Amino acid sequence: MTESDRQTEDRIFDSAMEVFLEKGMDGARMQDIANHAGINKSLLHYYYRSKDRLFSAVFEKIATNLFAKFAPVFDVNKSLEDKIRFFFDEHIGFLQKNRRLPGFLLNEINRNPARLRNFISEIDFERVWTMLYTQHSDDLKKYNITREKLPQLMTTIVSMSVFPFAARGILEEIFEQMDMNFDDFIEERKKFAADFVITALKNMNQ
Repeated sequence: MTESDRQTEDRIFDSAMEVFLEKGMDGARMQDIANHAGINKSLLHYYYRSKDRLFSAVFEKIATNLFAKFAPVFDVNKSLEDKIRFFFDEHIGFLQKNRRLPGFLLNEINRNPARLRNFISEIDFERVWTMLYTQHSDDLKKYNITREKLPQLMTTIVSMSVFPFAARGILEEIFEQMDMNFDDFIEERKKFAADFVITALKNMNQ
């Protein structure tokens, strides 16, 4: 592939991501993507034979980027509390820059659950839970978090990060009535959510 081909393919991929995030799989048309990329439709089909093939590539990239924000959780040089704070800061920061992702993923999960199921099936979550519990077994035992309850803890943490973006439209209406700013709320949430989880864990030991 020549440098020109790579640049064209990258431009198509970036345009497809924008269009799919805005309109979803069902609402997007190949002509929309071609127009956004500044190419003709036949050239788009040359690089990506079908809308479904292009969407699959985009969906995998989006899901990979989102799951990548879990990586700091496995940095053995951080304490459990530091990991919780780092996760909220990084994950919420990522969603601040990609606000349409939660709604997009939820919509596609409902539309075609098999697509995300196939992606997740490639991740060894049994190994993930074992690794995390091994790294912080003393702290987790102190907080009365058994290995079996670790998925509960992780699901709670992720939900606290994702939900405000998934419910952004509703929250913005509520905040407007209360003279609050959504962006300020999200920035404050990085620390609030981390403090809340850490305090709740400590209280579980009382």
